[in-house]
Amino acid sequence: MKHLRLATALQLAVAVTCAATRISSAQAAPPAAPAAATKPVPPAGQPSVRRVTPQEAAAPLPTPSSAAQKLYAAAKADLLQVRSLLKSGRTQSSVGSGFLVGTSNLVLTNYHVVSQFALDPETYTGEWVDTAGQRGNIELLAVDVLHDLAVVRVNRYGTGFFKVPENAVRLTQGQYLYSLGNPLDLGFAISEGAYNGVIARSFYDQLMFTGPINAGMSGGPNVTADGEVAGINVAKRLDGELVSFLVPIRYAQQLLQKVTANTVPPKDFTAVVTQQLLAHQKAMVDQLLAGPLTLKPMGPYEVPVRETEQMRCWGESTAQSASARDKPFAVDTTACSMESSVFVTGALQTGQVGIRHQFLRSVGLDPIRFAQLASASFKNEAFGSYTDSRMTAPQCTEQFVDNKHMPLRAVLCVRAYRKFAGLYDFSLLTSSTDDSLMNLQSRLDARGVSYDNGMRTARAFLESLSRVGAK
Repeated sequence: MKHLRLATALQLAVAVTCAATRISSAQAAPPAAPAAATKPVPPAGQPSVRRVTPQEAAAPLPTPSSAAQKLYAAAKADLLQVRSLLKSGRTQSSVGSGFLVGTSNLVLTNYHVVSQFALDPETYTGEWVDTAGQRGNIELLAVDVLHDLAVVRVNRYGTGFFKVPENAVRLTQGQYLYSLGNPLDLGFAISEGAYNGVIARSFYDQLMFTGPINAGMSGGPNVTADGEVAGINVAKRLDGELVSFLVPIRYAQQLLQKVTANTVPPKDFTAVVTQQLLAHQKAMVDQLLAGPLTLKPMGPYEVPVRETEQMRCWGESTAQSASARDKPFAVDTTACSMESSVFVTGALQTGQVGIRHQFLRSVGLDPIRFAQLASASFKNEAFGSYTDSRMTAPQCTEQFVDNKHMPLRAVLCVRAYRKFAGLYDFSLLTSSTDDSLMNLQSRLDARGVSYDNGMRTARAFLESLSRVGAK
């Protein structure tokens, strides 16, 4: 998997891709798409998140300017390719980039570049290769899954070119920056572009770099003309031109400080990742429920949503569409989802909340036929596979409830993460039962939360559903 990550350590959940390329026994086969068993379907017009494949990212980088050429010549000795290898046969499974910090033997890269041997050290190991073709083993020292960073130790030292400043680099809109790495496993390269501000839609800050970052450049440095590291390559948008993302250097500074304070690496990185995910879900749920959920009208109902910079809502209706004019029913849909998620493995991204409301109404069906329609829609919901190796099968409870505002049919499903103890996916599906010719169906998905926070979120959502004028 050539690495550039989904802008979610959290990566942006909008056609964002990691620049990481996974390699299988078939040459450059594209990786499997992340599972989304409990994630609401994105509304029309909102692109989905997936990793870039070599075929999609095959466009060559522009010819560098003379300034970029001089910068690359000075920097190349401290650039590394970071590889994940199968221990059996030592064949490469994924490749990304990294860089030596100062004159030390410490290398900064992305967490998603090293995630395989971080979480499955019995199967995978790490290797570095430099621009001169030298190579050696990697020792993983620390990971920051929330900001998609990692620090590894290698058996060679830097020349001091890549300067990680004590304070964050001051950047101005339009300032030229330079990204370095090994795109598509083709060789080391440099690309140039402009800094265009901080992206706030991710749960954690990211920098927008208007320049090309291709698969395989994940974990590589993005520097100023003076060689100061401004950020680390992490993600790109697939639905735009030259819209790329960087992890701000301040997060790397914090991780390096932890390594300096404790040079003995953890014995179990799965436990470290679990604790970081638990910290994230607490902050996520606390922010979600910091105040009452916003109520929006849908027909005679009021439905809860949360619109923030991290969570956006989209709506559509079939009432006026040409394809629905002859149908005996109409549907309005509102869907809200977080625009970032936390990358854990190539098949698992979590730490998200999604909300969906669907208002069905008859424009020609009798009560019995409308009830059949609403019932079929309610049953046509997925809560996860029973054969998923990452998670337990969904355990569901269904009952009729009255939340003091309206009668509801409710299904609550919970799935536990097999590898990350204490984390769960919650899905709550409700259907109104107070009218024979209209029906409100609502769904909440909270991914990667503690059991208490999952119940807390589901309760707040359920209690907020109401019919206008209900007491």
